[in-house]
Amino acid sequence: MKVLVTGCAGFIGMHVTERLLARGDAVTGIDNLSDYYDVGLKEARLLKLGGPAGFKFQRLDLADRQAVQALFAIQAGQKGFDAVVHLAAQPGVRYSLIDPHAYVSANLLGFVNVLEGCRHAGVGHLVFASSSSVYGGNTRLPYSEHAAVDHPVSLYAATKKSNELMAHAYSHLFRLPVTGLRFFTVYGPWGRPDMSPTLFLQAIFESRPIDVFNHGDMQRDFTYIDDVVEGVVRILDQPASPDPAFDSAAPDPATSNAPYRIYNIGNHEPVQLSDYIAALEAAVGRTTAKNLLPMQPGDVHMTCADTQDLQRAVGFMPATPLPAGIKKFVTWYRDYYRV
Repeated sequence: MKVLVTGCAGFIGMHVTERLLARGDAVTGIDNLSDYYDVGLKEARLLKLGGPAGFKFQRLDLADRQAVQALFAIQAGQKGFDAVVHLAAQPGVRYSLIDPHAYVSANLLGFVNVLEGCRHAGVGHLVFASSSSVYGGNTRLPYSEHAAVDHPVSLYAATKKSNELMAHAYSHLFRLPVTGLRFFTVYGPWGRPDMSPTLFLQAIFESRPIDVFNHGDMQRDFTYIDDVVEGVVRILDQPASPDPAFDSAAPDPATSNAPYRIYNIGNHEPVQLSDYIAALEAAVGRTTAKNLLPMQPGDVHMTCADTQDLQRAVGFMPATPLPAGIKKFVTWYRDYYRV
């Protein structure tokens, strides 16, 4: 296939691109190389992708309407993209309290430009990244795609929920096959330096106290990157279709009479934050102090994914054991950061 991957220099984007190239797809990757976190890490990811044949990279900001139109127009003038994997976004829950406009620009304006491109170029399937953060104030666990998600507790979550609504509108109006994937705390090699697994590991290696929020009383559904990639690729190969059982009198948020679906991708086994830190310490062979802090605005106490729908749809659910995932993560971290 000819596939467009947005955010290809990002953590998940690099791994998805690598997997698609390995199976022989022709991938066009775009990224704006935002300085939200270390651009050097993003450039290193691109360098890792630079060798395979069939990969083309373009530095492009999705908020630039004309640039996105030109990208899709060029492809439409030849042979259009068969599919689009939209992973580009302004990430981070806490940063959305500091610079909300960055989220509006990247996550809302950027996404509508992608939707317009897919619509006019006749893309066969759009797969886009949502987030477990959309569950917000919902305390019924495990989180189910069939539950309402109308109470976001951060602007980041609100933009991801908005993406799902925008995608459904385009799917309904233009019969564009669209699938949204709600990721749950992804970790692994080449991970983002602003996410807790990397922050924890950095503190351990530097013998600094680890900031532990809500005094350690938090659980996360840590999901290894290879499992996320497997889910993304399997879903990509199965374009969304209308649900024949959809009941408009009792609408299901996860399905539609349009070609639209929502799936969770999580390990469905929440881990206590203190246990995750202990596993990292064990893998490194050293411990460090803990700085116990109150809950941060926008955070939630616990996440846990119901992945039954994903398994039914593509015969797969994440299952990498935490010790195995952490071992690979620590091995990469030592090599990349030379510690």
